[in-house]
Amino acid sequence: MAPVEARPFDPRARRSEGVLDRRFGWLWASYAVSTFGTFFAFDAFRLIAILVLDAGPTQVALLAAAGLAVGAVVAIPLGPWVEFRRKRPVMIAMDLVRFTALLSIPTAYALGLLSFAQLVVVSVVVAAADIAFIAASGAFLKSLIEPQDLLVANGRFESTTWTATMLGPPLGGAAVGLFGPVTTVTADAVSYLLSASGIRAIGGKEPQPVRDGAPRLRAGDLLDGWRFILAHPALRPLFLNTLLVNSLIMAPAPLLAVLMLGPLGFAPWQYALAFAVPCTGGLIGSRLARPLVARFGRHRMMLIAGGLRACWPLGLAFVGPGTAGLVLVMVVEFGLIICIGVFNPVLATYRLDLTPKKRVARTLSAWSITGKATTAAMTAVWGLLAALTGTRTAIAIAGLLLLATPLLLPRRDHAQRLEPDEAAGTRT
Repeated sequence: MAPVEARPFDPRARRSEGVLDRRFGWLWASYAVSTFGTFFAFDAFRLIAILVLDAGPTQVALLAAAGLAVGAVVAIPLGPWVEFRRKRPVMIAMDLVRFTALLSIPTAYALGLLSFAQLVVVSVVVAAADIAFIAASGAFLKSLIEPQDLLVANGRFESTTWTATMLGPPLGGAAVGLFGPVTTVTADAVSYLLSASGIRAIGGKEPQPVRDGAPRLRAGDLLDGWRFILAHPALRPLFLNTLLVNSLIMAPAPLLAVLMLGPLGFAPWQYALAFAVPCTGGLIGSRLARPLVARFGRHRMMLIAGGLRACWPLGLAFVGPGTAGLVLVMVVEFGLIICIGVFNPVLATYRLDLTPKKRVARTLSAWSITGKATTAAMTAVWGLLAALTGTRTAIAIAGLLLLATPLLLPRRDHAQRLEPDEAAGTRT
């Protein structure tokens, strides 16, 4: 895939030239192919550990936690490192790192050398590369398109994510049944290679970020993202709210799987159906985000959608056997996901608007690192809580705690208009 003719970013470029739309189209296509690859290979590592390496429950839990926790720690210096480099080459590099790491698994499997340790190492490398890519892509997006188009762009990313979530796992499951669990990892690896090609095709000359002060990475740079978030009157409550909501939604997920597939007697296909069908809510929510913001305002919609998403998960504590239980899970998940589908693109746009260009990569990196580490820790805690109180009780406790999280949403709209020099800098 040949790159387009190189040309510099021009903040005065007219939309009639179609440059911004075409460049964003390549970015969106790259995101789509890698996201579908990720969800096509959903749970592939867990399946390989169980079906190929005969791993037990403890090893499977370690594999799940290690990628998130260790990958987050490894990624701590990547945020400031990304900040002071051109973002598109970083994105391509991270795609190639993930391609190489994932491709090592089918290669080792074919040679009879695949081990549990390799799965752990690859999961850590991929998790760290994910964080670096997210940080670079957020900063690149802010410089690529006009500020008024950020909500549209984030809405498209959100709808793509939910489409992949809905279609990827069932297709991947069928591929595993036909060709074995390593097949989906191979497809995921290829998706990152295609993504790198698409990002390269975006073209354009990206200026080298100018660093104030010392030319080398300093210890203080590692914490700058967290300092900025925690000192900001709007980002701080949003940060804490997002951490708690995401971790309290994800931590009981393994417990719900145990409950549905064990005592309640649901078949695996029913369990998959219960979570695949509600993903249509993500498509609906992401489509509604822009018109709702246009009518009610961005801050108000963030409060409404952010508050409503906390109300649904408690219902999962009351799931029972049979059709009624299956329908209950679908209704709860659909309501939750449609609220998330509205909230996420609004949050992503609001966060980019409030973050100066020179801090975007470090801020997004700090946000992502803390989110992954918190989810890993909460998942472990809820496993212990379920052992002490019972599976259904642990799910209910998570739902009750979620009801308090809207209190952390910012009551005031802190959206700010960029200074002229900074506004120009976001599109240089």
